[in-house]
Amino acid sequence: MANLFMLPKKKNPNQLGFYSTFSEQLDHNHPLFQLANAIRWEVFEDSFSKHYSLNQGKPAKPIRLMVSLLILKQLRNLSDESVVEHWSENSYYQFFSGEEYFTPKTPCSSTELVEFRKRIGAEGAELILKESIRVNGNDSNDDNLSGDTTIQEKNITYPTDDKLYKKIIKECRNIASQEEIVLRQSYSHTVKKLSTVQRFKKNKNGAKLARKASKKIKTIAGVLIRELNRKLTATSLSKHSSNLALFAKVLNQKRHDTNKIYSLHEPHVKCYTKGKEHKKFEFGSKASFLITQKTGVIVGALNFNSTEHDSKTLPKAIEQYERLTSNKAKNIFLDRGYRGPKCINQTNICVPVPDKNISRAKRKGHSRRAAIEPVIGHLKQNYRMSRNYLKGILGDELNIMLAAAAMNFKRVMNLWKTEAIYSWKLTVHIIMVVYKYLFAQKLKMTF
Repeated sequence: MANLFMLPKKKNPNQLGFYSTFSEQLDHNHPLFQLANAIRWEVFEDSFSKHYSLNQGKPAKPIRLMVSLLILKQLRNLSDESVVEHWSENSYYQFFSGEEYFTPKTPCSSTELVEFRKRIGAEGAELILKESIRVNGNDSNDDNLSGDTTIQEKNITYPTDDKLYKKIIKECRNIASQEEIVLRQSYSHTVKKLSTVQRFKKNKNGAKLARKASKKIKTIAGVLIRELNRKLTATSLSKHSSNLALFAKVLNQKRHDTNKIYSLHEPHVKCYTKGKEHKKFEFGSKASFLITQKTGVIVGALNFNSTEHDSKTLPKAIEQYERLTSNKAKNIFLDRGYRGPKCINQTNICVPVPDKNISRAKRKGHSRRAAIEPVIGHLKQNYRMSRNYLKGILGDELNIMLAAAAMNFKRVMNLWKTEAIYSWKLTVHIIMVVYKYLFAQKLKMTF
């Protein structure tokens, strides 16, 4: 990747434009305008420049532009395609990206955002999260934290064995077509008839026929895999060996096996049960969050592609918090799902237990822990965590940290907006008080 693109060219700040600049046009009290001036963009320039070549390849897009698009995407809950389109229509978006004058064309293609995310990796996303914590200032300094985990669902269909078998058959046909192999039989008509039988499994004697149809579909998938293994050349077989091994694993897995495959295009996805009444099973990855108890700033966001106990995630979560803030947490208040260790790296792990002699501070800390639940709800509802559309394990890590960073940025933007409204109301109040006083003095002079 490093030798494909050259470092982006820096713009001349003294260059004159035909139209007035954004600084002259836009409202300086707008939260996005203030955020653009609050973020230290040079941090990203210095950190991400190592991913580019100095003198090879075509000039890349400005680093600030790409970072700002990632932030805006999560901040406004947009897709890659939508954020690029909206950028060309919104002056505040363009000023946030470092532009001086309005540009009617799109800044880049949506695929360039995909490549940029791969380029910066999880370290780059963590750097953006770190900057979002810094922007919140002293609000992010708190010895007492609240923590919880949730499931970030992956963008996959609800997995069933029949769906996986049919997808294997389809993929085998595609491989045969790519390598110009003539299959003994495509089984397209047979699979279609068997799918019709499965559709009526709730009819009389339908369940028995549906089970037979499922076995037949599984058998057909196995036949196609074995035929490809026989007919593919050595070069082609090495090319498709990982996919064929994945198909074989799906066919051989049993109902109660561990590390099952639930999706062919996202094989790392795990199945979780959180005890929800409306959603018994969730398929994705585990996300861990830490927030400050006083202010609710997110100071930790990690992804775990395993089904380990919540208490096992704490060491890495605490390590990330210390890395992002350079502070040490005194207490972390958690729910009963974290039962186990009492102290990690000189940090007290506080889990509610029946105790009549509990101190008032701890009781208050446990009651404030519930504030992390709506934070997780907002992350899912407003910051693209309800369903993760980014591919792979890297996509899981990036989406969680970028969502947390966006919520931190949104928090400080709301504070600025509230301060502006309060200052305006205070100004009006002072004017009214002065006016009443002067009017009263005028009345005294009249009489």
